Amino acid sequence: MSQRQVLQGVVSLLRLLLLDVVPSVRQTAALSLGRLADYSMDLAEAIVKAGILPQLVCSLPEENRYYKKSAAFVLRAVAKHSPQLAQAIVQCGALEALVICLEDFDPGVKEGASWAFDYIARHNPELSQAVVDAGAVPLLVLCIQEPEIALKRIAASTLSDISKHSPELAQTVVDAGAIAHLAQMIPNPDAKLKRQVLSALSQIAKHSVDLSELVVEAEIFPVVLTCLKDSDEYVKKNGATLIREIAKHSPELSQLIVNSGGVAAVIDCIGSCRGTVRLPGIMMLGYVAAHSENLSMAVIVSKAKKALKNILQKCTYLPALEALLHDAPPSIMKHIIGQFSKVLPHDSKARRLFVTTGGLKKVQEIKAEPGSLLQEYINAINNCYPEEIVRDKAFYMASHTIISKTEKMYTD
Repeated sequence: MSQRQVLQGVVSLLRLLLLDVVPSVRQTAALSLGRLADYSMDLAEAIVKAGILPQLVCSLPEENRYYKKSAAFVLRAVAKHSPQLAQAIVQCGALEALVICLEDFDPGVKEGASWAFDYIARHNPELSQAVVDAGAVPLLVLCIQEPEIALKRIAASTLSDISKHSPELAQTVVDAGAIAHLAQMIPNPDAKLKRQVLSALSQIAKHSVDLSELVVEAEIFPVVLTCLKDSDEYVKKNGATLIREIAKHSPELSQLIVNSGGVAAVIDCIGSCRGTVRLPGIMMLGYVAAHSENLSMAVIVSKAKKALKNILQKCTYLPALEALLHDAPPSIMKHIIGQFSKVLPHDSKARRLFVTTGGLKKVQEIKAEPGSLLQEYINAINNCYPEEIVRDKAFYMASHTIISKTEKMYTD
Protein backbone atom coordinates (compact mmCIF):
# COMPACT_ATOMS: atom_id res chain seq x y z
CA MET A 1 0.00 0.00 0.00
CA SER A 2 1.45 3.39 -1.00
CA GLN A 3 1.81 6.37 1.31
CA ARG A 4 -0.87 8.24 -0.66
CA GLN A 5 -3.35 5.39 -0.12
CA VAL A 6 -2.57 5.37 3.59
CA LEU A 7 -3.18 9.11 3.83
CA GLN A 8 -6.43 8.80 1.90
CA GLY A 9 -7.52 6.11 4.35
CA VAL A 10 -6.66 8.35 7.31
CA VAL A 11 -8.63 11.24 5.82
CA SER A 12 -11.64 8.96 5.19
CA LEU A 13 -11.57 7.73 8.80
CA LEU A 14 -11.36 11.28 10.14
CA ARG A 15 -14.32 12.24 7.97
CA LEU A 16 -16.39 9.53 9.66
CA LEU A 17 -15.27 10.76 13.09
CA LEU A 18 -16.65 14.22 12.26
CA LEU A 19 -20.09 12.56 12.51
CA ASP A 20 -19.45 10.98 15.91
CA VAL A 21 -22.03 11.58 18.63
CA VAL A 22 -19.37 12.63 21.15
CA PRO A 23 -18.52 16.35 20.74
CA SER A 24 -14.89 15.96 21.89
CA VAL A 25 -14.32 13.27 19.24
CA ARG A 26 -15.70 15.54 16.50
CA GLN A 27 -13.53 18.40 17.70
CA THR A 28 -10.38 16.24 17.83
CA ALA A 29 -11.09 14.87 14.34
CA ALA A 30 -11.40 18.43 12.99
CA LEU A 31 -8.17 19.45 14.72
CA SER A 32 -6.36 16.46 13.17
CA LEU A 33 -7.63 17.36 9.71
CA GLY A 34 -6.39 20.90 10.24
CA ARG A 35 -2.91 19.69 11.14
CA LEU A 36 -2.80 17.42 8.11
CA ALA A 37 -3.90 20.25 5.80
CA ASP A 38 -1.41 22.63 7.37
CA TYR A 39 1.45 20.19 6.75
CA SER A 40 1.38 20.09 2.95
CA MET A 41 -0.57 21.10 -0.14
CA ASP A 42 -1.03 17.46 -1.14
CA LEU A 43 -2.81 16.67 2.11
CA ALA A 44 -4.91 19.81 1.82
CA GLU A 45 -5.95 18.76 -1.67
CA ALA A 46 -6.78 15.26 -0.41
CA ILE A 47 -9.10 16.76 2.22
CA VAL A 48 -10.85 18.86 -0.44
CA LYS A 49 -11.23 15.87 -2.80
CA ALA A 50 -12.65 13.76 0.02
CA GLY A 51 -15.60 16.14 0.23
CA ILE A 52 -14.94 17.00 3.86
CA LEU A 53 -15.32 20.79 3.56
CA PRO A 54 -19.12 20.90 2.94
CA GLN A 55 -19.64 18.52 5.84
CA LEU A 56 -17.43 20.64 8.09
CA VAL A 57 -19.14 23.90 7.12
CA CYS A 58 -22.68 22.53 7.34
CA SER A 59 -22.31 21.54 10.98
CA LEU A 60 -20.35 24.63 12.02
CA PRO A 61 -23.18 26.94 13.27
CA GLU A 62 -24.61 24.33 15.66
CA GLU A 63 -21.34 23.16 17.18
CA ASN A 64 -19.64 24.31 20.40
CA ARG A 65 -16.81 26.86 20.48
CA TYR A 66 -14.06 24.23 20.58
CA TYR A 67 -15.29 22.63 17.37
CA LYS A 68 -15.68 26.04 15.72
CA LYS A 69 -12.04 26.89 16.47
CA SER A 70 -10.88 23.55 15.05
CA ALA A 71 -13.09 23.87 11.96
CA ALA A 72 -11.80 27.40 11.31
CA PHE A 73 -8.27 26.01 11.62
CA VAL A 74 -9.03 23.42 8.89
CA LEU A 75 -10.37 26.13 6.56
CA ARG A 76 -7.37 28.35 7.22
CA ALA A 77 -4.90 25.48 6.73
CA VAL A 78 -6.45 24.51 3.37
CA ALA A 79 -6.75 28.10 2.11
CA LYS A 80 -3.17 29.12 2.80
CA HIS A 81 -1.56 26.92 0.14
CA SER A 82 -2.94 28.36 -3.12
CA PRO A 83 -5.68 30.50 -4.68
CA GLN A 84 -7.30 27.33 -6.03
CA LEU A 85 -7.63 25.77 -2.59
CA ALA A 86 -8.87 29.08 -1.18
CA GLN A 87 -11.46 29.15 -3.95
CA ALA A 88 -12.59 25.66 -2.90
CA ILE A 89 -13.26 27.10 0.57
CA VAL A 90 -15.40 29.85 -0.98
CA GLN A 91 -17.33 27.45 -3.20
CA CYS A 92 -18.34 25.20 -0.32
CA GLY A 93 -20.13 28.10 1.41
CA ALA A 94 -17.57 28.53 4.17
CA LEU A 95 -17.53 32.35 4.12
CA GLU A 96 -21.09 32.64 5.43
CA ALA A 97 -20.28 30.21 8.25
CA LEU A 98 -17.10 32.14 9.08
CA VAL A 99 -19.06 35.39 9.25
CA ILE A 100 -21.27 33.75 11.89
CA CYS A 101 -18.09 32.84 13.78
CA LEU A 102 -17.00 36.50 13.70
CA GLU A 103 -20.21 37.31 15.59
CA ASP A 104 -19.53 34.66 18.25
CA PHE A 105 -19.11 35.77 21.86
CA ASP A 106 -15.88 33.78 22.25
CA PRO A 107 -12.72 35.75 21.23
CA GLY A 108 -10.95 32.52 20.22
CA VAL A 109 -13.69 31.69 17.71
CA LYS A 110 -13.48 35.22 16.27
CA GLU A 111 -9.73 34.91 16.04
CA GLY A 112 -9.95 31.57 14.21
CA ALA A 113 -12.44 32.99 11.71
CA SER A 114 -10.23 36.06 11.16
CA TRP A 115 -7.26 33.83 10.40
CA ALA A 116 -9.32 31.93 7.81
CA PHE A 117 -10.51 35.14 6.15
CA ASP A 118 -6.93 36.43 6.06
CA TYR A 119 -5.57 33.34 4.30
CA ILE A 120 -8.38 33.53 1.75
CA ALA A 121 -8.19 37.27 1.08
CA ARG A 122 -4.42 37.55 0.68
CA HIS A 123 -4.25 35.57 -2.58
CA ASN A 124 -5.94 37.87 -5.13
CA PRO A 125 -8.57 40.61 -5.63
CA GLU A 126 -11.34 38.15 -6.53
CA LEU A 127 -11.01 36.21 -3.29
CA SER A 128 -10.79 39.46 -1.31
CA GLN A 129 -13.96 40.63 -3.00
CA ALA A 130 -15.66 37.39 -1.98
CA VAL A 131 -14.70 38.10 1.65
CA VAL A 132 -16.09 41.63 1.32
CA ASP A 133 -19.32 40.38 -0.30
CA ALA A 134 -19.82 37.94 2.59
CA GLY A 135 -20.04 40.94 4.95
CA ALA A 136 -16.81 40.28 6.86
CA VAL A 137 -15.27 43.78 6.80
CA PRO A 138 -17.58 45.56 9.32
CA LEU A 139 -17.17 42.63 11.71
CA LEU A 140 -13.38 42.71 11.32
CA VAL A 141 -13.46 46.41 12.20
CA LEU A 142 -15.37 45.48 15.35
CA CYS A 143 -12.72 42.84 16.08
CA ILE A 144 -9.90 45.42 16.12
CA GLN A 145 -11.84 47.20 18.87
CA GLU A 146 -11.93 44.10 21.10
CA PRO A 147 -9.60 44.03 24.14
CA GLU A 148 -7.75 40.82 23.15
CA ILE A 149 -4.41 41.68 21.53
CA ALA A 150 -4.22 38.46 19.48
CA LEU A 151 -7.64 39.17 17.94
CA LYS A 152 -6.67 42.78 17.19
CA ARG A 153 -3.51 41.59 15.42
CA ILE A 154 -5.14 39.13 13.04
CA ALA A 155 -8.13 41.38 12.33
CA ALA A 156 -5.77 44.24 11.40
CA SER A 157 -3.73 41.84 9.26
CA THR A 158 -6.87 40.71 7.43
CA LEU A 159 -7.94 44.30 6.76
CA SER A 160 -4.44 44.93 5.41
CA ASP A 161 -4.60 41.95 3.04
CA ILE A 162 -8.04 42.99 1.78
CA SER A 163 -6.92 46.59 1.20
CA LYS A 164 -3.75 45.80 -0.69
CA HIS A 165 -5.34 44.55 -3.91
CA SER A 166 -7.19 47.59 -5.28
CA PRO A 167 -8.45 51.12 -4.46
CA GLU A 168 -12.02 49.80 -4.44
CA LEU A 169 -11.29 47.16 -1.81
CA ALA A 170 -9.34 49.69 0.25
CA GLN A 171 -12.30 52.07 0.01
CA THR A 172 -14.57 49.32 1.37
CA VAL A 173 -12.33 49.03 4.43
CA VAL A 174 -12.33 52.83 4.82
CA ASP A 175 -16.11 53.01 4.51
CA ALA A 176 -16.40 50.55 7.40
CA GLY A 177 -14.62 53.09 9.62
CA ALA A 178 -11.34 51.21 9.93
CA ILE A 179 -8.90 54.13 9.64
CA ALA A 180 -9.80 55.90 12.89
CA HIS A 181 -9.56 52.71 14.94
CA LEU A 182 -6.29 51.66 13.30
CA ALA A 183 -4.77 55.10 13.88
CA GLN A 184 -5.65 54.96 17.58
CA MET A 185 -3.59 51.78 17.94
CA ILE A 186 -0.32 53.20 16.57
CA PRO A 187 0.96 54.04 20.09
CA ASN A 188 0.07 50.54 21.40
CA PRO A 189 3.08 48.97 23.17
CA ASP A 190 2.59 45.58 21.46
CA ALA A 191 5.11 45.47 18.59
CA LYS A 192 3.32 42.75 16.60
CA LEU A 193 0.07 44.71 16.71
CA LYS A 194 1.83 47.90 15.61
CA ARG A 195 3.33 46.04 12.64
CA GLN A 196 -0.12 45.03 11.42
CA VAL A 197 -1.70 48.43 12.10
CA LEU A 198 1.02 50.28 10.18
CA SER A 199 0.79 47.73 7.37
CA ALA A 200 -2.99 48.16 7.09
CA LEU A 201 -2.73 51.96 6.95
CA SER A 202 0.04 51.65 4.33
CA GLN A 203 -2.06 49.37 2.15
CA ILE A 204 -4.91 51.87 2.28
CA ALA A 205 -2.76 54.95 1.67
CA LYS A 206 -0.79 53.53 -1.26
CA HIS A 207 -3.65 53.60 -3.77
CA SER A 208 -4.48 57.30 -4.18
CA VAL A 209 -4.16 60.88 -2.94
CA ASP A 210 -7.69 60.77 -1.54
CA LEU A 211 -7.06 57.64 0.52
CA SER A 212 -3.74 59.01 1.75
CA GLU A 213 -5.43 62.22 2.84
CA LEU A 214 -8.01 60.21 4.79
CA VAL A 215 -5.18 58.41 6.60
CA VAL A 216 -3.45 61.73 7.37
CA GLU A 217 -6.72 63.24 8.62
CA ALA A 218 -6.79 60.52 11.29
CA GLU A 219 -3.96 62.53 12.93
CA ILE A 220 -1.26 59.92 12.50
CA PHE A 221 1.39 62.67 12.56
CA PRO A 222 3.51 63.14 14.58
CA VAL A 223 2.76 59.93 16.52
CA VAL A 224 3.76 57.68 13.61
CA LEU A 225 7.26 59.20 13.74
CA THR A 226 7.82 57.57 17.14
CA CYS A 227 7.56 54.20 15.38
CA LEU A 228 10.77 55.05 13.53
CA LYS A 229 12.59 54.85 16.87
CA ASP A 230 10.95 51.59 17.96
CA SER A 231 13.16 48.71 19.11
CA ASP A 232 11.34 46.36 16.70
CA GLU A 233 12.89 46.47 13.23
CA TYR A 234 9.61 45.62 11.46
CA VAL A 235 7.76 48.41 13.27
CA LYS A 236 10.43 50.80 11.95
CA LYS A 237 10.14 49.38 8.45
CA ASN A 238 6.34 49.48 8.37
CA GLY A 239 6.33 53.00 9.82
CA ALA A 240 8.71 54.21 7.11
CA THR A 241 6.62 52.38 4.50
CA LEU A 242 3.48 54.21 5.64
CA ILE A 243 5.21 57.59 5.39
CA ARG A 244 6.57 56.62 1.95
CA GLU A 245 3.13 55.66 0.64
CA ILE A 246 1.74 59.02 1.74
CA ALA A 247 4.69 61.08 0.45
CA LYS A 248 4.66 59.66 -3.06
CA HIS A 249 1.27 61.03 -4.06
CA SER A 250 1.63 64.82 -4.01
CA PRO A 251 3.86 67.79 -3.07
CA GLU A 252 1.26 68.88 -0.51
CA LEU A 253 1.40 65.58 1.37
CA SER A 254 5.20 65.60 1.21
CA GLN A 255 5.24 69.15 2.59
CA LEU A 256 3.03 68.05 5.47
CA ILE A 257 5.55 65.32 6.28
CA VAL A 258 8.43 67.82 6.14
CA ASN A 259 6.56 70.25 8.41
CA SER A 260 5.95 67.53 10.99
CA GLY A 261 9.66 66.67 11.15
CA GLY A 262 9.21 63.49 9.13
CA VAL A 263 12.28 63.90 6.90
CA ALA A 264 14.68 64.30 9.82
CA ALA A 265 13.04 61.36 11.63
CA VAL A 266 13.38 59.13 8.56
CA ILE A 267 17.05 60.11 8.13
CA ASP A 268 17.70 59.15 11.76
CA CYS A 269 15.86 55.86 11.21
CA ILE A 270 17.95 55.05 8.12
CA GLY A 271 21.10 55.67 10.13
CA SER A 272 20.02 53.31 12.90
CA CYS A 273 18.94 50.40 10.66
CA ARG A 274 20.65 47.82 8.50
CA GLY A 275 19.78 45.93 5.33
CA THR A 276 16.37 46.06 3.67
CA VAL A 277 14.80 47.76 6.70
CA ARG A 278 16.36 50.99 5.40
CA LEU A 279 14.83 50.75 1.92
CA PRO A 280 11.36 52.30 2.55
CA GLY A 281 12.96 55.30 4.24
CA ILE A 282 15.43 55.82 1.39
CA MET A 283 12.59 55.59 -1.14
CA MET A 284 10.52 58.05 0.88
CA LEU A 285 13.32 60.65 0.72
CA GLY A 286 13.47 60.13 -3.03
CA TYR A 287 9.72 60.66 -3.44
CA VAL A 288 9.80 63.85 -1.34
CA ALA A 289 12.80 65.30 -3.18
CA ALA A 290 11.31 64.51 -6.60
CA HIS A 291 8.21 66.67 -6.12
CA SER A 292 9.86 70.12 -6.17
CA GLU A 293 13.08 72.08 -5.67
CA ASN A 294 11.91 73.34 -2.28
CA LEU A 295 11.18 69.83 -1.03
CA SER A 296 14.47 68.62 -2.46
CA MET A 297 16.23 71.36 -0.50
CA ALA A 298 14.36 70.32 2.67
CA VAL A 299 15.80 66.81 2.29
CA ILE A 300 19.30 68.15 1.64
CA VAL A 301 19.15 70.49 4.64
CA SER A 302 17.96 67.69 6.92
CA LYS A 303 20.81 65.48 5.73
CA ALA A 304 23.25 68.36 6.22
CA LYS A 305 22.03 68.92 9.79
CA LYS A 306 22.51 65.23 10.54
CA ALA A 307 26.03 65.33 9.11
CA LEU A 308 26.84 68.58 10.96
CA LYS A 309 25.64 67.10 14.24
CA ASN A 310 27.98 64.13 13.79
CA ILE A 311 30.90 66.44 12.96
CA LEU A 312 30.24 68.74 15.93
CA GLN A 313 30.18 65.82 18.35
CA LYS A 314 33.73 64.94 17.29
CA CYS A 315 35.15 68.47 16.95
CA THR A 316 37.55 69.68 19.68
CA TYR A 317 39.01 72.66 17.78
CA LEU A 318 37.29 75.46 19.70
CA PRO A 319 38.04 78.42 17.36
CA ALA A 320 36.02 76.63 14.67
CA LEU A 321 33.15 76.07 17.11
CA GLU A 322 33.23 79.71 18.24
CA ALA A 323 32.58 80.85 14.70
CA LEU A 324 29.26 78.97 14.87
CA LEU A 325 28.42 80.11 18.39
CA HIS A 326 27.05 83.50 17.33
CA ASP A 327 24.90 82.43 14.37
CA ALA A 328 23.88 78.79 14.82
CA PRO A 329 20.15 77.85 14.97
CA PRO A 330 18.86 76.39 18.27
CA SER A 331 18.89 72.80 16.94
CA ILE A 332 22.65 73.06 16.30
CA MET A 333 23.52 75.31 19.27
CA LYS A 334 22.97 72.47 21.74
CA HIS A 335 25.74 70.39 20.16
CA ILE A 336 28.14 73.36 19.99
CA ILE A 337 27.67 74.21 23.67
CA GLY A 338 28.01 70.51 24.48
CA GLN A 339 31.48 70.40 22.94
CA PHE A 340 32.59 73.49 24.89
CA SER A 341 31.36 71.87 28.11
CA LYS A 342 33.58 68.85 27.39
CA VAL A 343 36.77 70.74 26.47
CA LEU A 344 36.86 73.84 28.72
CA PRO A 345 37.22 72.05 32.11
CA HIS A 346 40.49 70.47 30.92
CA ASP A 347 42.12 73.28 28.88
CA SER A 348 43.27 76.50 30.59
CA LYS A 349 44.26 78.20 27.32
CA ALA A 350 40.82 77.47 25.89
CA ARG A 351 39.19 78.97 29.00
CA ARG A 352 41.15 82.23 28.54
CA LEU A 353 40.33 82.45 24.83
CA PHE A 354 36.67 81.74 25.55
CA VAL A 355 36.56 84.89 27.66
CA THR A 356 38.53 87.21 25.35
CA THR A 357 36.53 86.24 22.26
CA GLY A 358 33.20 86.89 23.99
CA GLY A 359 32.21 83.23 24.13
CA LEU A 360 31.41 83.22 27.85
CA LYS A 361 29.28 86.33 27.48
CA LYS A 362 27.38 84.72 24.59
CA VAL A 363 26.69 81.60 26.66
CA GLN A 364 25.04 83.71 29.38
CA GLU A 365 22.66 85.15 26.78
CA ILE A 366 21.33 81.75 25.72
CA LYS A 367 17.85 80.96 27.04
CA ALA A 368 17.60 77.29 27.96
CA GLU A 369 14.74 75.31 29.47
CA PRO A 370 15.44 74.45 33.14
CA GLY A 371 16.55 70.83 33.42
CA SER A 372 17.23 70.50 29.67
CA LEU A 373 20.43 69.04 28.24
CA LEU A 374 21.39 72.50 26.94
CA GLN A 375 21.05 73.93 30.45
CA GLU A 376 23.29 71.16 31.79
CA TYR A 377 25.95 72.06 29.22
CA ILE A 378 25.72 75.76 30.16
CA ASN A 379 26.08 74.90 33.85
CA ALA A 380 29.17 72.82 33.09
CA ILE A 381 30.75 75.79 31.29
CA ASN A 382 29.82 78.22 34.07
CA ASN A 383 31.42 75.91 36.62
CA CYS A 384 34.75 76.51 34.88
CA TYR A 385 34.71 80.14 36.10
CA PRO A 386 34.30 81.82 39.52
CA GLU A 387 30.68 82.18 40.54
CA GLU A 388 30.78 85.96 41.01
CA ILE A 389 32.08 86.42 37.47
CA VAL A 390 29.29 84.37 35.93
CA ARG A 391 26.72 86.15 38.06
CA ASP A 392 28.00 89.76 37.53
CA LYS A 393 27.91 90.83 33.87
CA ALA A 394 30.10 93.88 34.64
CA PHE A 395 33.07 91.54 34.77
CA TYR A 396 32.77 90.90 31.02
CA MET A 397 34.07 94.42 30.42
CA ALA A 398 37.42 93.47 31.95
CA SER A 399 38.61 90.21 30.48
CA HIS A 400 41.95 90.27 32.33
CA THR A 401 40.09 90.26 35.66
CA ILE A 402 38.14 87.17 34.66
CA ILE A 403 41.24 85.40 33.45
CA SER A 404 43.22 86.06 36.64
CA LYS A 405 40.36 85.01 38.91
CA THR A 406 39.76 81.87 36.84
CA GLU A 407 43.43 80.86 36.97
CA LYS A 408 43.48 81.46 40.73
CA MET A 409 40.37 79.26 41.12
CA TYR A 410 42.03 76.33 39.32
CA THR A 411 45.34 76.92 41.19
CA ASP A 412 43.63 76.88 44.58
